[in-house]
Amino acid sequence: MKKILLIEDNKDVRENTAEILKLAQYNVITAKNGKEGVELAQKEKPDLIICDIMMPVLDGHGALHLLSKNEETSSIPFIFLTAKAERSDFRKGMEMGADDYLTKPFDDVELLNAIQSRLKKKDILKREFAKSIQGINEFMTEAKGMESLKKLSEERDVRIYKKKDDIYNENSYPKGIYFISKGKVKIYKTNDYGKELITELHKEGDFFGYLSLLQDEKHTSSATAMEDSEIYMIPKDDFFALIYKNADVSRKFIELLSNNLRETEKQLVKLAYNSVRKRVAEALVKLSDKYKKEGDQKFSMSVSREDLANIVGTATETVIRTLSDFKEDNYIEVTGGTITILDYDKLSKMKN
Repeated sequence: MKKILLIEDNKDVRENTAEILKLAQYNVITAKNGKEGVELAQKEKPDLIICDIMMPVLDGHGALHLLSKNEETSSIPFIFLTAKAERSDFRKGMEMGADDYLTKPFDDVELLNAIQSRLKKKDILKREFAKSIQGINEFMTEAKGMESLKKLSEERDVRIYKKKDDIYNENSYPKGIYFISKGKVKIYKTNDYGKELITELHKEGDFFGYLSLLQDEKHTSSATAMEDSEIYMIPKDDFFALIYKNADVSRKFIELLSNNLRETEKQLVKLAYNSVRKRVAEALVKLSDKYKKEGDQKFSMSVSREDLANIVGTATETVIRTLSDFKEDNYIEVTGGTITILDYDKLSKMKN
């Protein structure tokens, strides 16, 4: 049974609305002001929040602001319920991140339809779609149907890339975003002397290539397949249709962008302060964390010494010497181009 939090200061409206929701088989919890509502939302983690705007102690806008700052409550669908129907008030609520807006007086059908629509959208985004082309098509189809995205293209571009094939290059114009159906991809930047620095590693089920698209500029990095890969491209128009018409999808990509920025910041700090030995250990741990398959006892991967050096930010010869040291210490095993991690804990706790 879905749980709904109703925040409303008017006792009659609160009780009548709660009764409607209970008759519709929802589990309803109520609060008489924004402060009480925020506390209940953080404690109960409802599936959806309906909130009045004009309330004592803390109004609806204040409640939404506080909930949006909390990672555990920021993604809960939020519907404003108010008698104030001025356009400026409507715009303020939607710009703050509200998902819908109902003006009093409203009828039962209008209320229940709004709730059903928001819960359905949330369920779609929470669903674990298969990490495959079929899964992405399913996601696109359902999002399209729900938002009436008539301009979405029916064509999907699936391409096969061999190991070391370029997917896109620096200074090229983005045509869409990419989804990895199978394989591994590296994102890297090149300096004036042609030296690479790998900034991101991606695997099956990852999106990449959306930063330049969102900024409406040429790619500032390049993407290359690290092994034979199947890459699925979502065309630019489809991507923007989802971003602009679906607030939940927008939040999802904002979260991805934030994670990428945090990882880049950490990498810059490590390049500045960590020893080469520690950076090589961290690169091996990073590869294991990213690509180790569930159930595998040990992590093994065929990775070129050049790629490893480009992750570490040092010369290939230095990486080769460090790997030789790690092999002597029994931290890793090296067979041809394949590296097997024997002691993950020692590598992850390597001192500077």
